[in-house]
Amino acid sequence: MTAFDFRPTLNAPDDDPYLWLEDIEGERSLGWTASQSARTLGHFGGTRFERDRAALTAIFDRPDKIPLITRRGQHLYNFLQDAHNPRGLWRRTTLAVYMKADPRWELLLDLDALAVSDGEDWIWGGASIEPERREKAVLRLSRGGSDAVVHREFDLGTLSLVADGFNLPEAKGGIDWLDPNTLLLSSALGDGMATRSGYARTVRLWKRGADPLAAPAIFETGSETLGVSGHLDRTAESERLWFIEKPAYFETIVRIGDRSGPKVEIDLPRDAWWNGFDDWLAVKPRKPWTVGGTTYATDALVGISLSSFMAGERGFVTLFEPGERRSLQSFFWNNGELIISYLVNLVPRFETFTPGRQKWTRRALDTVPGHGTVNLRSLDAQLHETNGDVLVWAQDPITPPQLLLFDLDAAPPLSASVMLKRNPENFDASGLVVTRHEAVSIDGEMIPYTQVGPANGNGDAPVHLTAYGGFGISLLPYYNSSIGKLWLERGGTWVVANIRGGGEFGTRWHEAGRRQGKRLAHDDFAAVAAALVRRGITRPGRIAAEGGSNGGLLIANMLTRYPERFGALFCTIPLVDMRRYTKLLAGASWIDEYGDPDKPADWTFLKEISAYHAATPGQPYPPILLATTKRDDRVHPGHARKMAAKLQALGYPAYFYEPSAGGHGYGKDNRERAAFIALGNNFLRSAIGWQADRVR
Repeated sequence: MTAFDFRPTLNAPDDDPYLWLEDIEGERSLGWTASQSARTLGHFGGTRFERDRAALTAIFDRPDKIPLITRRGQHLYNFLQDAHNPRGLWRRTTLAVYMKADPRWELLLDLDALAVSDGEDWIWGGASIEPERREKAVLRLSRGGSDAVVHREFDLGTLSLVADGFNLPEAKGGIDWLDPNTLLLSSALGDGMATRSGYARTVRLWKRGADPLAAPAIFETGSETLGVSGHLDRTAESERLWFIEKPAYFETIVRIGDRSGPKVEIDLPRDAWWNGFDDWLAVKPRKPWTVGGTTYATDALVGISLSSFMAGERGFVTLFEPGERRSLQSFFWNNGELIISYLVNLVPRFETFTPGRQKWTRRALDTVPGHGTVNLRSLDAQLHETNGDVLVWAQDPITPPQLLLFDLDAAPPLSASVMLKRNPENFDASGLVVTRHEAVSIDGEMIPYTQVGPANGNGDAPVHLTAYGGFGISLLPYYNSSIGKLWLERGGTWVVANIRGGGEFGTRWHEAGRRQGKRLAHDDFAAVAAALVRRGITRPGRIAAEGGSNGGLLIANMLTRYPERFGALFCTIPLVDMRRYTKLLAGASWIDEYGDPDKPADWTFLKEISAYHAATPGQPYPPILLATTKRDDRVHPGHARKMAAKLQALGYPAYFYEPSAGGHGYGKDNRERAAFIALGNNFLRSAIGWQADRVR
């Protein structure tokens, strides 16, 4: 009889024999990850994997894909990664040139060349261009894809790094330009400068030529806070600095001040979303908010003059009212107008409001695409430079993305969107249909899901099922080239579930799947799997489920709670150990979402979703692949490492894969990302007995 090591267990959660795997760079742990990754590649990394990796790499490297853009001044900036430039090129052009079929670009920085000259594993983290003269930029360079970055000042005239400029060693945090010679520094760099979660505890005033560690702190908070930041509001008539403190993930304390620090706290609910422009403020409360004798509903959007509000006025204008399946998704300012995006039973709708002292003028944006998944954002990176130009990103699961330019200020009929670029078709979508359905969860709640696949099933469809269900983030079906090429094109079916914990139906939907409700969100996912079988689409052994990060926690719980409903599980960059997650990297920042395992009352419900402790021998667990990256400094790679080690010790078919780079993602370049995805899909197809050698 096999003697299993059950540890850690729900009854003894702190007796953990695999703590050594939390040593990210330890010799023993790296030896283990290397041998495990080699074993996984040996099983699932053959000819089929190599072919799929090549196919995905070619898709990701396509020269005719849409170059994503942001405007700063007269230039559109883009970062390109392709086969010739795997790390990428930072470049720019103008809007007129961009609209041509084959635009010419001005090269600013070759990151591949910089990585070679520096001897560093540089990954692009973005750039902050000084907005007054636009002569300098501060680059964010990540080693291997980690959230912590190195800041390097760059001269846009000479196209060279500034040796004695605004340069910072590796740390989490960022900067904001006050003027060409002064930055606001919100960085965890320095002794005592990091919060418990690893983010900035202070906002410092950093002048050119000064030692950043000696820069005076003009605002600071305690180490238990998630972090702080500051930025200059250039839409105001006079210099106005905003100071943002995050006591918890869903809480914000807002203060206004100047270069000497914050002066006044804004009297808003800590859990409200807000956004300002010039003298206008828009607020969305997370709970019912009674102010000025009026109660505003959860997820309503209200507006007011900021100066009037600061003077004590509380006469808000109601701009948006939520409904059972009508939920605000985003709102942002552009050239003094407020643009809102909302869903009506998952169908996108958009409106704009022009603020006024007596009333706000509403206009529906009827010429923006109103089907599929549609996202709007300003073309300009700087709020004070917006001029009405809005980018529209529209797609659906079988229609590649389109990038359109919408002029917010043009009068109808000129306000129709102008097509800028279309992405190519990356897989054969002929014969595929997109349908929406609902599953009944354990408590009777109806859980929507979108199904993409052949019109007629035979009850044995190979199904790829995914969801997220956390942090109020909406997961809407999109054009997924990887799933399309490796799954749909070969006759498979793809399902995206809108489980609770997400934001598809507003705060109510999120709250139902937060903290003690997280278990219910997992029940939702299992209900969708059961509904696919009940509808005759497939059988449990043909359902392959995948999820990452918070979605990885979901997949781990499907293994321990609903193993009979799945044929295979791909668990990526996951949280799994809910006993120690707050002690690992940025984990403490998510207490608001999950709960605090150090509090007995919270551990009572957290242990119900801690798959690491719940795993026991003798269960019908399906094969599982746990994959993470060594450079993930957000969700600790120890979660996936320890879960794989325990499952293997219990005798289960558990596999593990960990590339050295990628951060909280799947790789540092297109080929590495393609390898991660191809390996996972090859594992899933193999585990459910679907070779998929032939395209439909």
